[in-house]
Amino acid sequence: MSEPLRAFRLRGCGSPQKFGVAAGSLRGLLRKGCRLLQLPLPGSRLCLYEDGTELTESYFRALPPQTELVLLGPGETWRGCECAGAGRAAAGASDIERFLAAFCNQRDAVVEAARKLLSDERAPRRQKLLVDLIHNLNENILAEEKEDDKKWFEGLESRFKNKSSYMRYSCESRIRSYMKEVSSFISNVHPTARDAYKRIIDLMSDKLKSVKYNGCYFDRREEEAVRLCTTEGWFSCQGPFDRDDCPCKHSINPYGNKESRILFSTWNLDHIIEKKRAVVPELAEAVKTRDGREVNWEYFYQLLFTVDNLKLVHIACHKKTNHNLSCDKTKIYKKRKQNHKIS
Repeated sequence: MSEPLRAFRLRGCGSPQKFGVAAGSLRGLLRKGCRLLQLPLPGSRLCLYEDGTELTESYFRALPPQTELVLLGPGETWRGCECAGAGRAAAGASDIERFLAAFCNQRDAVVEAARKLLSDERAPRRQKLLVDLIHNLNENILAEEKEDDKKWFEGLESRFKNKSSYMRYSCESRIRSYMKEVSSFISNVHPTARDAYKRIIDLMSDKLKSVKYNGCYFDRREEEAVRLCTTEGWFSCQGPFDRDDCPCKHSINPYGNKESRILFSTWNLDHIIEKKRAVVPELAEAVKTRDGREVNWEYFYQLLFTVDNLKLVHIACHKKTNHNLSCDKTKIYKKRKQNHKIS
């Protein structure tokens, strides 16, 4: 009496495609599988997809229906799905590479297709995916002049004729705001030290003017040593103050389109040693207690206005908790010159 037919899920070694095959015996399943996958019957065998256990007739009879199996041809081996993970990951990476290449080569066609899909889409998650896709592909990164990307300049003052000049102004504005904070702190400075504090503010202001308020940080036309972006204008998050890198690999190109330009305004130049909690109060205290010593204003300048103490961070990486970091006490005052007596 023949065994009743049972259905199994069968795949070839290294293939993601599965087939439904019904058989009443191991031999019958092996024969059907070899015919389906065009493998020679001699030397072929069946094993469990999960752990690679090869099947015997008695083992086969104990299997529940719909068990996933792998058909191995002569010389092929299968150690289980976990061991195949690395191979699948490599194949997946290759698929993504081809996917990205197709996007880049057919950008206009992909954008147009995504827009058509979006017009009829009602599911919020799919809407967001399509909007993000269109946003990222519909960029005009290389355009620099206003006449080449007028949409980028919408909402900006007419005086800006190219992207880099606006991005430079954007950085200068941030640095200027830090200077205003330092200046406004004078009301908290001890009355006897206010004149000295004001002199230091003037020195810092003159220094900032000479370097054009470090607007070079956001200007992609500047030398690599001073800008924070690539030549195309890509900025990468430098990570929270207490990390050496960004765990989320945040990046943005505000030169690409209007939306990215606006979003970039939410990124922060974060003071590692905090401006309000540490640097400015320490400067005020140094001026008050200088007792004949000369305050090292250049040190405070570096902490307040330069990348020596500033990190460009995505808003999600901007930790607003207390950094618990303080100024270097050995750098607050300039070292006094030693007078060497000649005997």
